Amino acid sequence: MSAPETVDQVLLTAAVVVIIIAGAALLARIWRGPSMLDRAISLDACAALIIAGLGAKSAVARDPFYFPIMLVLAFLGFTGSVGIARFIAVRDRPRKAVRDRPRTEEKPE
Repeated sequence: MSAPETVDQVLLTAAVVVIIIAGAALLARIWRGPSMLDRAISLDACAALIIAGLGAKSAVARDPFYFPIMLVLAFLGFTGSVGIARFIAVRDRPRKAVRDRPRTEEKPE
């Protein structure tokens, strides 16, 4: 094995280790929360991590088979994030309270 191939193997192994550690941290964040937005962001990052893992697998195998799959996963992750953001934006929209409305003077009869 030549020196560049050894460096490639070391870097790819390090990338896989970092992806696994980041995946474990993301699963912990999804489990603990504390809010819906934290979980949504963690799921989006998890989709990005899956794409990175497929990229690392593709690099190790030197096979471009996973590139279209990565593209579809990136699109699904993006649309899922936009959908969750719209849901949270509609849910958290401020509402006018009853006490903020102008009062009408009641006239005694």
